[in-house]
Amino acid sequence: MNTFLKRVLILLSVIALGLFLYSVLVENIFAQRLSPKDTVEFKLNDLKLEVFYNRPYKKGRDVFGALVPFNQVWRTGANEATTFKTNSPLKIKGNSLNAGKYTLWTVPKDSTWTIIFNSKQYSWGVNAQMQPMWDPNYDVINVEVPVQKLDDSVEQFTIGFDNSTDKLFLTLAWDDVKVAVPLK
Repeated sequence: MNTFLKRVLILLSVIALGLFLYSVLVENIFAQRLSPKDTVEFKLNDLKLEVFYNRPYKKGRDVFGALVPFNQVWRTGANEATTFKTNSPLKIKGNSLNAGKYTLWTVPKDSTWTIIFNSKQYSWGVNAQMQPMWDPNYDVINVEVPVQKLDDSVEQFTIGFDNSTDKLFLTLAWDDVKVAVPLK
């Protein structure tokens, strides 16, 4: 084998080792995420809805009013900003939401939550100081929905769609709390 080929193979080996070590030590791509990613979809006739979010666990912690403070904007999950996509215009408590992709933010309170659909796309949910990256100048809809107290605790934050009553709701549940956003 000639010298040039040996040097190329050594260089490629060093690069491959460096990339592997970077992925393990810095990006940790092989470790299971503490708050796994999830996508929930709803399809009915021509309507297609999709929510992408990260699902933190309760892990014995007090959630609302503690881990997630009351009266402050929450990224509605963990890690990346939660996104909501619709291919058709919707009505949300009398407000119009055009087809498109939005980030979903919430303001949890004791008896109600404010649900915010924001037109700006954010790469992450919080900044380095752990403050929400949300910019209110891009808010499209803000609606209040009542809190439903649950009998059983929900261990992992869950977003879903419920049309079991011939009405469509976007639901968010965690700990002993559930909120339902009516969609038409």
